[in-house]
Amino acid sequence: MELEPQESTPSREVPGAGNRSKIYPWVVFALILGLMMSDYMSRQVLSSVFPVLKAEWHLSDSQLAGLTSVVALTVGVLALPISLVADRWGRVRSVVVMAGMWSVATILCAAAGNYAQLFGARFLIGFGEAAYASVGMAVILGVFSPRLHASLSGSVIGAGFLGSVVGVALGGILADRIGWRGAFVIMAAFGLCLVVLFRILVNEQRLARHAADQQIPGTRAPGIGRAPISSLFTNASLACAYVGAGMQFFVAGVLLAWLPSYFNRYHDMAAADAGLTASAFVLLIGAGTVACGIAADRIGRRRPERRWSAAIAYGAISMVCLMIGFQLDNGPAQLTLIGIGAFFCSGFTGATTAVVASLSHPSIQASAFGVGTLANNVFGLALGPLVVGLMSDRLGLLGALQWVPLASVLSIVVLVLGVRLYPAGLRKLASVELKTSGEISEASTDALASPVSIPRSSEPVIARSVETARPSIH
Repeated sequence: MELEPQESTPSREVPGAGNRSKIYPWVVFALILGLMMSDYMSRQVLSSVFPVLKAEWHLSDSQLAGLTSVVALTVGVLALPISLVADRWGRVRSVVVMAGMWSVATILCAAAGNYAQLFGARFLIGFGEAAYASVGMAVILGVFSPRLHASLSGSVIGAGFLGSVVGVALGGILADRIGWRGAFVIMAAFGLCLVVLFRILVNEQRLARHAADQQIPGTRAPGIGRAPISSLFTNASLACAYVGAGMQFFVAGVLLAWLPSYFNRYHDMAAADAGLTASAFVLLIGAGTVACGIAADRIGRRRPERRWSAAIAYGAISMVCLMIGFQLDNGPAQLTLIGIGAFFCSGFTGATTAVVASLSHPSIQASAFGVGTLANNVFGLALGPLVVGLMSDRLGLLGALQWVPLASVLSIVVLVLGVRLYPAGLRKLASVELKTSGEISEASTDALASPVSIPRSSEPVIARSVETARPSIH
């Protein structure tokens, strides 16, 4: 199929852009990052008010963990089906609906009168956030070159951790000054403002005009069809990337949920001070996610399979530092080791997301990232805080945290297997048969009518995932 030059369609919606604006992709990037921050602000503000809720409602650690895990579990279960809907119904519309829903649900948290009502509101937050990371990531990667994918992916996840920092730190301060309910309202207001801005500035037509255009010599020319969803579940290397990343998120999820309580109980800090201290460590997690993603892009620039090695190295460093750190007595050495472990504990994210992009077809990339979100939440962000909450009721919080770094061992084993299967995974992707527009029409008229059922933004970039991953192409 002959591709039409993108300059043939003027980009009139972007003032001063000419045929294509160099600024517009970064506008989209900034808005997606802002909403990712809102996502995690709404999710993590709860951690900063754990001590207040525990005292006010007489809750156990397992009940507190349930309030955290219900969000992650809901996100994990619903990420894939909602991502599938978004790939067909429209990614932009899906982002607007999802962000609006989690913001309204955050207001409902502020109105909760008991544990059951708060639990239900937290479930609705998870419902709204379920596919945002996967759909938002697909929107961003669609308008940027594959050589930036690990850096961009790491930045998106890093924005989530930055949102966690704001949620935990600001939540603790607001809880002290205006009460914990007011903290939830402020987080919701930030999200609703960004929803309005995103709706005004971003639409499917603009994204299509600014789609990254890279046809790689020696690869199949882009078609107008869609890859089958089954291709996400029959690629062994891709499955290893999903599971290995999810297991490593076990560690990051625990630190996000339990560091405020750890400092409150074992360093004799008030709730606000514990939240501020924990937020510094969460900021290290976010900074490490971004920095390690950039490093992974550099490491894998000529040999993309080295991104696997980067992810493995980050997990190993984090495991050793956290394992030693939580065994030491309180002091500068302990905090330094925990800080280093926090910096590297989510460093794998950019590398594994780029690997997922390289092993999945662009037409179903939101769904591919949705499967990743499922794994990240089920194996990590939901399971980690819940397991530590249950262990804490028996061993104490510190005793539970001392066992957490061992989850990295399982992650490393799976990622090592994934890199060994990587060449076969690339061949599997190359052999995927696409459905043509006629076949899609026969299968589902509604899918064909959707603005993204045959994504224009994906047509020019069908081969970009192979460029990102396969050394033999260069």
